Amino acid sequence: MQQSPTSRILIWLIRAYQSVTVNLPPVCRFRPSCSEYALEAVTRYGCVKGLWLAVRRIARCHPFSSGGYDPVP
Repeated sequence: MQQSPTSRILIWLIRAYQSVTVNLPPVCRFRPSCSEYALEAVTRYGCVKGLWLAVRRIARCHPFSSGGYDPVP
């Protein structure tokens, strides 16, 4: 699938975030991490649906969440 310019920008932003935070300790309760999940969701589904899935995932990442394996649907 051809990626839209918006999707490519969003993917670039996610990768930039990942490169900046690479030396920080992992804090995400889920596997794959929230940024990896967002990258896969945007790559697979495009900007709108991928971003929606990523926002839903990030909203579930809180101290009371059990976390665990949560792949992109």
